[in-house]
Amino acid sequence: MHRLRAAVGKVLDWFEDRTGFMGLVMPLARKKQVPVHKHSIWYYLGGMLVFLFMLQVATGILLLFYYRPSAEGAFESVQFLMAQVRFGWLIRSIHSWGANLMIFVVFLHMFSVLLLRAYRAPRELTWLSGVALFATCLGLGFTGYLLPWNELAYFATQVGTEIPGVVPVVGPVIRTMLRGGDEVTGATLTRFYALHVSVLPAIAFLLISFHVVMVQKHGMSVPPSVERQGSSRGSIPFFPNFLLRDFVGWLCAIMVLASMAAFFPAHLGEKADPFAPAPAGIKPEWYFMFMFQSLKYLPAEILGIEGELVGVLGFGLLGLVLLLVPFLDRPDDQGRHRKVWTWGVYGTLAFILFLTYLGYTEEVPSSQDEPPAEAVSAAPVSIDGRSAAFRALGLAIEEADS
Repeated sequence: MHRLRAAVGKVLDWFEDRTGFMGLVMPLARKKQVPVHKHSIWYYLGGMLVFLFMLQVATGILLLFYYRPSAEGAFESVQFLMAQVRFGWLIRSIHSWGANLMIFVVFLHMFSVLLLRAYRAPRELTWLSGVALFATCLGLGFTGYLLPWNELAYFATQVGTEIPGVVPVVGPVIRTMLRGGDEVTGATLTRFYALHVSVLPAIAFLLISFHVVMVQKHGMSVPPSVERQGSSRGSIPFFPNFLLRDFVGWLCAIMVLASMAAFFPAHLGEKADPFAPAPAGIKPEWYFMFMFQSLKYLPAEILGIEGELVGVLGFGLLGLVLLLVPFLDRPDDQGRHRKVWTWGVYGTLAFILFLTYLGYTEEVPSSQDEPPAEAVSAAPVSIDGRSAAFRALGLAIEEADS
């Protein structure tokens, strides 16, 4: 053991002599302090996101050794991976559950920052990069959903890519760019594959790097309530105190993911058939459910404007407000922030939770006047009040619920 430690020490000394890496990093790590107060637990979400992203990269690379990005081979390659490759089912299940956990933690991190007002000056750029990361994570989830090329993913992608098409002028262009044509085909799969494994991860890596640098520069934000009351209990060094606690959280995340993968492994379903009717029970991923339900409840027209268009523009406006929060929520002369923003965050959170709950539990009575789901789903996709794909998905869900 002593010889092994000596050998490792020599290797590290050789590496440090050539690069000087530790001499640059360690002073920064020792200098960084983490405030300690009753809201300190939310500080661990940032490190958890970095860990989950790296875990997604690692498991994704393992999946790439067997995946074939084509309409003819994608489903079969995933099927082979899960049935024939040793522990292939485990890697895919961890990747699938890891994606859901990462997006869940992103939501938690974003709402905690909003409620604690950690976006205040001089951390505006930290917030902007965080919102961009939030959008990138949603993009990773959306593009990765289609890659197994099963029927649920195919029809959900058909609906998801149809929604931007309601926006005048640019909408049809965006839809065509996403699909690689007029319909969801193998070209769509190829584009989503490129986005999922190359473009979006590269963007995420750059944003994470910038975000971490900004956090390093400005430090951890202390909530205004703690600043006013002076209830902060000092601070602890990031290295090694806070980092060791981060490790404990990462071990807990691995335990949760391994348990979910073992007891609830990812399923593959049936291969996508573009000519088949939309199967019953299609639903978007949980992080898109509130958007889908909102568009579903909107009437065909609102003040003479197409209902879907109003919904899509409304979500776009909400995203813009979210991006500009640091510049809109300015303190008054006494340094106090308006409570309307806090209530707005709580209202948005309640709206998301309530619509998501309805999306999974609402029972819609069937109507004899409605056309069968097979007839509607087989019709060409078009924009006429509500898109045919959207109606097909709604009817399929209603049929499954009833």
